[in-house]
Amino acid sequence: MDVDLVQRQTVWFLQDTFRRYYQTRPIDLPDRFSRREYAFVFFGGKGMLRHLSFPKRQPFHDFVMDRAPAHAYYSTAYYQQPDAPTMQEKGWMGAELIFDLDADHLPNAETIPYEQQLLLVKKEFYKLVDDFLIKDFGFEEQNLELYFSGGRGYHCHVKDPRVFQLDSGERREIVDYITGRDLRDTLVFQDQTTQRKQYGSRSFAGGKTLRMPSPTEPGWKGRISRGLIEIVEEITTSKDPLGKLRDYGVEEQAAERLLHDLSEERIQRIKQGQLDQSKTIRKFFLNNALRKTAVSFASGETDEPVTCDVKRLIRLPGSLHGKTGLLVTKVTLDTLHDFDPLSEAVVFSDELVPVEINKEISIRLKKETFNLSVGIHKIPLYVAVFCIGQRKGVISG
Repeated sequence: MDVDLVQRQTVWFLQDTFRRYYQTRPIDLPDRFSRREYAFVFFGGKGMLRHLSFPKRQPFHDFVMDRAPAHAYYSTAYYQQPDAPTMQEKGWMGAELIFDLDADHLPNAETIPYEQQLLLVKKEFYKLVDDFLIKDFGFEEQNLELYFSGGRGYHCHVKDPRVFQLDSGERREIVDYITGRDLRDTLVFQDQTTQRKQYGSRSFAGGKTLRMPSPTEPGWKGRISRGLIEIVEEITTSKDPLGKLRDYGVEEQAAERLLHDLSEERIQRIKQGQLDQSKTIRKFFLNNALRKTAVSFASGETDEPVTCDVKRLIRLPGSLHGKTGLLVTKVTLDTLHDFDPLSEAVVFSDELVPVEINKEISIRLKKETFNLSVGIHKIPLYVAVFCIGQRKGVISG
């Protein structure tokens, strides 16, 4: 077998497949497209071709159909001269605020099936947009553009004019808030002295308690209270509460003490907003649960370099992802819950294509699961592009 010939045929196959798609479905360029920088990565090529601009739509479409790139990007910033060779010469005019949530941020991502990765990232993305950007920051939904990335995550473009001039430091403050960085329990809980106790003619000082904010409070206060209550319910309703505590990083002996101290009465007091508990419980919630809740409720952590970078390139909506063949697809907050990228972002046909699979792969696309062993298979075009893009196969024949 001529390996080089097979590789060239495979590259040609992908280029031709992408080109034919763009001939019928040209990319809809973003607003102020002539002020953006564009960049491309090509099948079989090395590196990125960037510092390009297109003053009119037709030259852009001609370029894409001629070169059929594997990946297409554009700048989140607007420039006076977007095709200038250096960033300083471009003349920065402002930039959108971008959030990029990707499966790379999931713990042990490589051990999680692709379909499950997408579900987990989508859940975190919804929290980011609904809980933080809309409810906490007050952005209008009409100023948010949401996209499936075509790969393993989701992008949110904040196009509120108030964010365009934010510098990197100001954008980092937004990220710090969302990720709960440096969030201290003293900012959330309040020390409260309980009532003095009276026994006959003698009066005894009351104890101290930490008062939790109401779960209905806005921002991090209500969020952490809801999280703490959720953790308590997870532990007390679990069939394996010791195992659940170990998941939270509690050692065996401490977990046993904690379970012993978590009486029904104390659980009710926590739900009522009081943490006047044993030292074991107090330590668990303040040193473990609070921190874990803060991270968990900002998990899927936004890619900080993307959000803080005022000159970032990001995948172009309406383009194809060269490693999956999936479309960078626009979604809304209302449709996000039911959005299935492995069906709705699939654009290629059911035409059967011979592919030599060189590494076993299992993937569900268009609601059908394909379990492909090593060898030659005739598979639908959309599956072929995915397998080849993942470097699990080459074109055969």
